[in-house]
Amino acid sequence: MSNAMHVAKTGLNAQNTRMQVIANNLANVNTTGFKKDRANFESLLYQVIKESGAQTSGDTKTNSAFSVGTGVRIINSDKLFSQGNIVSTDNALDVSIDGSGFFQVLMPDGRVGFTRNGAFGRNAEGLLTTASGYVIQPEVAIPEGVTSINISADGIVTVQNPGEVEAEEVGQFQLADFANSRGLQPIGQSMLVETPASGPAIVANPFENGFGSLVQGALESSNVNVVQELVDMIETQRAYEVNSKAISGVDDMLRFISQNL
Repeated sequence: MSNAMHVAKTGLNAQNTRMQVIANNLANVNTTGFKKDRANFESLLYQVIKESGAQTSGDTKTNSAFSVGTGVRIINSDKLFSQGNIVSTDNALDVSIDGSGFFQVLMPDGRVGFTRNGAFGRNAEGLLTTASGYVIQPEVAIPEGVTSINISADGIVTVQNPGEVEAEEVGQFQLADFANSRGLQPIGQSMLVETPASGPAIVANPFENGFGSLVQGALESSNVNVVQELVDMIETQRAYEVNSKAISGVDDMLRFISQNL
């Protein structure tokens, strides 16, 4: 019976972790460019008491195994990279990606981070940066005193200088993508980093090689579906309660034995 308690305990741990994943999704429902996580389960090892096909007599064999499971665990969590809604902001330095791809950002430790959060600004040198001050790669410098900034769908950045008719090209956005985007490692601040599972970054201009296009003056909202997350929360809560009842049931059985034998 203690084995049954252990199995139910693994269910409690797994559902508790799933609830944490759901809570994180809901906490980031308004985070620009956030991609929801999904917890994936797998069964633990089975105790095989009798194998399938075991001999039962000289001429007969069992047609199924006698095996008992030992519980469940969370094996991993996936990032689901479905497109979020594109919301207009009318801010010239807000940029969203419509389709596949990530913005590239140089982080303080020298690594390149990847993000879908396009709420950019300018630092003291005029370079485009994230809200945390991390510089976009490749660098795009906006001169002082320009009257307008334009970012085309294919990533060309042009500015209008006072008194000039022709716009000046000052940079080019490039996007990165991966053979396995789910292999990217989230590290916070809406950033992901490359891992051996993701493969190396494939870099190209927007609109090229199947990459998405850029939308200026708009941001991509989180792809979290609040209604679905609430449904998953209720389902997780019920599964947690059922596993708790299993432990209570085993405890009652043990109490009955101790009191009556």
